Amino acid sequence: MAAIPLELTESFQPVIGAAVTLRPLQPGDVDIETAFVEGLSAETRASRLLGGAVKVTRAYIERLTRVDYTRDMALAATVMLEGHETLIGVARYALDADDAACEFALVVADAWQRRGIGRRMLEKLIAIARARRVPAMYGDLLAANRGIILLVGRLGFKLTRHPAEPQLSRAVLDLA
Repeated sequence: MAAIPLELTESFQPVIGAAVTLRPLQPGDVDIETAFVEGLSAETRASRLLGGAVKVTRAYIERLTRVDYTRDMALAATVMLEGHETLIGVARYALDADDAACEFALVVADAWQRRGIGRRMLEKLIAIARARRVPAMYGDLLAANRGIILLVGRLGFKLTRHPAEPQLSRAVLDLA
């Protein structure tokens, strides 16, 4: 497992709200990741987990927080609330086996949506993938999830129908 690239840490002020720290997700984030996932609305969970097909267990959360940073990337957006670090968003990509593209995923806590946090996280994820010379980025999105569909469109992703799942759209961005 590669070292956590802490030099990627930054802070920013969203449109409305507290200062947000954007940093790599760490193995020690299991508890805040668990609270984050448990706090998502049913709609957001379904959108993030593509219909809720993934069973969320402690082992699943532990796998999410153990990232091989030589190949993959996972960014945590956190805020300090009542003296405790609180996870409010996660953006990640996983490099395909052939290194020709990476698949991204993005989720922002319901109370923090529509404040520019998801956009900032996805922009940073794209910048990291470009710096690492990943040729393309793609994501499978619920076609009914208008927020992410609009966001990826604004960032230059091309949308097509998913080749196998009619309820999904595929967003692809050429990073070259």
